[in-house]
Amino acid sequence: MSGVFTATRRALALSDPLEKCRAVEELAARAAFEFSDRKQAVEPLMEPGRPDRPRLVDPVTLPRRRLGSEAGRTALIHAIAHIEFNAINLALDAAWRFRDMPEEFTLEWISVAADEARHFRLLDERLREVGHAYGGFPAHDGLWEMARRTAGSCVARMALVPRVLEARGLDVTPGMIERLRAAGDLRTVEILELILEEEVRHVAIGSHWFRHCCAQQGLDPLPTFMELLKAHFGRPRGPFNVDARLLAGFTREEIAALAEEAA
Repeated sequence: MSGVFTATRRALALSDPLEKCRAVEELAARAAFEFSDRKQAVEPLMEPGRPDRPRLVDPVTLPRRRLGSEAGRTALIHAIAHIEFNAINLALDAAWRFRDMPEEFTLEWISVAADEARHFRLLDERLREVGHAYGGFPAHDGLWEMARRTAGSCVARMALVPRVLEARGLDVTPGMIERLRAAGDLRTVEILELILEEEVRHVAIGSHWFRHCCAQQGLDPLPTFMELLKAHFGRPRGPFNVDARLLAGFTREEIAALAEEAA
């Protein structure tokens, strides 16, 4: 059995989405994990394995998706599939890169990668049901850009990927669900409801390890989080899904600070 970091690195490098999903699922299903490869050198951030398509473009060039049309709904499904594919790579990179963290950290991010792989499969299948495929629409590289920015800091990665990028999904997904339900796309609604439920756990994992990193470094979590947010994103965007964020490990003080900055 290969070491967990070697296997994680191998899955991260795979380009074919379904091969990557299978590798992640097999890794997460292991009955035991070998950490003997922990001392291997951590490389500078590499580009993850990904297919030639979708074509990556500046996000400002992407058209707005109007969910009243079938074309708009299909473009939305593709956009979320792209997010989930990138989320697989982000979770794998966290597990592989920050190996000075406890073993529980590594295993939790592998479990997150497996969830994201399952989400991607569901959305990929949904795209095929409506006559399309992943890669058929342009997309942007914003999620992996944040991996590049935070490769040297676990506290920054935990603050900005799960607690900003993924947490934004907690805020906006309920509205998408309602618009898709109104449009009669109940299958996509089912998928997004599952994703929303499971993303709460992912953000909670990020919240837990963000506070762990802050404690290790003697940092106060609230001002540290807000400083990182301002440095990398500027003003946060509301409104915020308070109930979901509380379940995901945000404190009421953090949510109040976010609301004040958004206003």
